[in-house]
Amino acid sequence: MLNYSFDSYAKEGLHEECGVFGIFSDGTINPAYACYNGLLALQHRGQESCGIAVSDDGVIEYHKNMGLVTEVFNNSILDSLNGQMAISHVRYSTAGGSVLENAQPLVMRYVKGTLSVAHNGNLTNAVEIRRQLEQRGAIFQTTIDSEVICYVIARERLNCHSVEEAVARTMQTIKGAYSLLVMSPRKLIAARDPHGFRPLCMGKYNGSYVFASESAALDACGAEFVRDVEPGEIVVVKDGKVNSIRPDFGDKKKALCIFEYIYFARSDSFIDGVSVYEARKQAGRILAREFPVEADMVIGVPESGIDAAIGYAEESGIPYEKAIVKNSYIGRTFIKPSQKERMKSVRIKLNPVADMVKGKRVVMIDDSIVRGTTVDRIVTMLREAGAKEVHMRISSPPFMWPCYYGTDIPSRGELIACNHTIEGITALSGADSLGYLPVESLHEMIGYAPVGFCQGCFTGQYPADITVETFKGKERGGMNFDNKCQGTDN
Repeated sequence: MLNYSFDSYAKEGLHEECGVFGIFSDGTINPAYACYNGLLALQHRGQESCGIAVSDDGVIEYHKNMGLVTEVFNNSILDSLNGQMAISHVRYSTAGGSVLENAQPLVMRYVKGTLSVAHNGNLTNAVEIRRQLEQRGAIFQTTIDSEVICYVIARERLNCHSVEEAVARTMQTIKGAYSLLVMSPRKLIAARDPHGFRPLCMGKYNGSYVFASESAALDACGAEFVRDVEPGEIVVVKDGKVNSIRPDFGDKKKALCIFEYIYFARSDSFIDGVSVYEARKQAGRILAREFPVEADMVIGVPESGIDAAIGYAEESGIPYEKAIVKNSYIGRTFIKPSQKERMKSVRIKLNPVADMVKGKRVVMIDDSIVRGTTVDRIVTMLREAGAKEVHMRISSPPFMWPCYYGTDIPSRGELIACNHTIEGITALSGADSLGYLPVESLHEMIGYAPVGFCQGCFTGQYPADITVETFKGKERGGMNFDNKCQGTDN
């Protein structure tokens, strides 16, 4: 069996680093409360910190802190955040970045007024740009590339007629993944990088315009889905009117992160016209065709393994059973067990229904294997519960390369698929067999929709240049200073 500490188990799962939500209200919906509901719907995209910034007649106020949305905000705080528009953010950080200074939205004073930014993604040239800015006298308050974006916008604004023009120029400078919400005192701006690495959609509630990382967040505040923000597009809302700007980025191919469908997004979301739920079910169907096995039941590892398990069961004719129960109340403050108890500790979060699996041949569906620690322990749990056979089916290809566009996928040395064959992983995990979703089946999983994808973590072929600078500055975040900023920029 694999021998890892509980710390490594806690880090096993993949993490998408952010979710954003913003609204320009016509007065029929409270922006702060709309953001609160939107962030609750996006909580799965980040659990370490969150924040809301509002603009009220040219004054930007904000509140942000460490913790879940329900821990950071209450009615009193939300009632104090008055304004016509707001942007908000939930964040997950990689190691070393989980501090209040890195919480978003980022708010910056500059010579033209005030700027607030919420960012989902990761820049690949952030270190280079930051170094250049520091050589020109810039003083950074954080270690994250979201602040780099803010600085570039502020500097470009000095030579532009509007904030949106500054955003357009900034998009010609920065590289990598970014879905942005930018708020000046009188405008709300949404922008998506030319490759469309990270999702961003637009909705409407009466005369209010809403933007979110996922369509499920629009549903949470009662907004109607209008459309996705296109790759390379800038959407500007001012005085209740919407304008779309499409700068020329040349021949940039769309490259939405395929893992949005496999793991990150909520099942009830639609991303670029594709149902996340149906994509996951289709992955399960493909696995059933590619890796059939005689078994008594199909089970899914909560949460994102469940949809694929249903698809596997439908295609194979093997009954689906909810034979693994997840404790939904284990949060980021979960107390680590002693070294002696580490092999049992996973059961505090996941536990099999022993009467269901005893003496049975089980097909276990999970979304991915990163370091290998989670599947090892789940297989062990099922064996101890009496499962006769355990066959693992994974609804993604093997992870062979890191991600440089906003997903916390570790270095190649930590990826189990880089160090072991499929047969080796099977033996180490204790499973009877193992099957991964083939790389060539990823487009079939989406239903051959006309959507381009980034699958660099599986193939090592990335849609944008990767340099040595890419290995640095992968944190997301914001700034921490006085909670009220006056500005006049329009």
